[in-house]
Amino acid sequence: MKLYLDLCCFNRPFDDQSQLLVRLQTEAKLAIQESIRSRNHTLIWSAVLDLENADNPDSERESAIAAWRSLAEVDVATTVKVEILATTLASEGLKAMEALHVASAIVAGADCFLTTDKQILRKMKVDSRIQVLDPVDFIRQMEGTDE
Repeated sequence: MKLYLDLCCFNRPFDDQSQLLVRLQTEAKLAIQESIRSRNHTLIWSAVLDLENADNPDSERESAIAAWRSLAEVDVATTVKVEILATTLASEGLKAMEALHVASAIVAGADCFLTTDKQILRKMKVDSRIQVLDPVDFIRQMEGTDE
């Protein structure tokens, strides 16, 4: 399965872990990362991830996230096709950067877009172009425990 993780998802292990949901999402995200390392899933990377991650004020966090680029089997540039789709997604309610991430995932052929961003999850819930899940729901679905 081809997976696109947005920067919110990559950043989850660095967030304050005092909330149960954050800890659960972190554990799920780490399990997903392990499945990518073992080549059970394909990681998609994008120029948008590079751009947004480069603005990270924490250099250690930025480096740790950037290292995932080398494990990506698909790397999508911000093409005219991505930009046009992002414009459409933005007109449907996504913020510009969110729209670029989702458009990159769709153009790259991702099976699933993983995020911890509640607004993206809510706005993309019924979109037929791509499945958008949080890491916990992705694990539930993979294990067949999403009933």
